[in-house]
Amino acid sequence: MALPHAQHLDVIGVRPLGEALADAVSTSLIKTERLQLLHLVLPAHREVQEHRVDDECTLHCLEGEVEVVTGTVTKRLRAGELVVLPALQPHALRARSDAAVLMTLLLRQGDAGDLGGEAVRRGSA
Repeated sequence: MALPHAQHLDVIGVRPLGEALADAVSTSLIKTERLQLLHLVLPAHREVQEHRVDDECTLHCLEGEVEVVTGTVTKRLRAGELVVLPALQPHALRARSDAAVLMTLLLRQGDAGDLGGEAVRRGSA
């Protein structure tokens, strides 16, 4: 059974999970026709395979450390840092330690492109 998404004006907690991070799972926090927020939980050394989304997106590292790989460029994000990816930018994620990332997607008619949730599931995010 899928967890319900938050609704407009709901307060959503995205604070660090600390010790609870090891047992947490990735979730879609909210999804509307134009916006989706994903709380990605990545165990150390786990990867989310390369994928892309149709519009700009942000990756905000909430805790731990992750690498955002775009072709030959790798950006390391630590807790409290974020990066904005251009539309259609192929990228992969690699967890350097147990990590949590808030991904904000701009959607077109409820769809983010080839992310489609499948890349996140394959990465056990």
